[in-house]
Amino acid sequence: MLALLLPGALPAVAAPERFTVDPTHTFPQFEVSHLGFSLQRGRFNQTRGSVLLDREARRGEVAITIDAASVDTGLEALEKVLRGDDFFQVERYPTLTFRSRQLYFRDDLPVGLEGDLTLRGVTRPVSLIITQFRCGTQPLTRQTVCGANVRGSLRRSDFGMNAFLPFVGDEVALEIQIEATRDPAP
Repeated sequence: MLALLLPGALPAVAAPERFTVDPTHTFPQFEVSHLGFSLQRGRFNQTRGSVLLDREARRGEVAITIDAASVDTGLEALEKVLRGDDFFQVERYPTLTFRSRQLYFRDDLPVGLEGDLTLRGVTRPVSLIITQFRCGTQPLTRQTVCGANVRGSLRRSDFGMNAFLPFVGDEVALEIQIEATRDPAP
């Protein structure tokens, strides 16, 4: 009982850490079947967001915003179609957002997350698997950085993207690389 009253008698509790997504190292990528012959791949070039991570308590939050107009397939004509009314409708819905509801941990490492993706004004649950996770000191900036590779999938028709079905696939595979820098302590 006396130990509870003495300063420093309790083990230090690690505080949750806040991180800001590094837009130069974070690129949500997608692939979808093209006429059953090949996979069409693309990515979004402008992403921002934040991560709250409490590895000791095995909790966290992720909030990501993606600029829909930054879609990049390497094919200008296709990007124009993707930005238009049949797909992302970027003039009406300029962003895609993801907000986590639950992070899953194995020991102190996050291994998966569930959240809500809002695309074209439609919000649906999405489950993602974290295939790699690592934090450390970035050697050039000397800042604490966490990085992860994340995978998942969705059905584009769940978000009202029905154009060219079934010729262009409904199942969209997601592969996301993310890096985030720890915010300075308040």
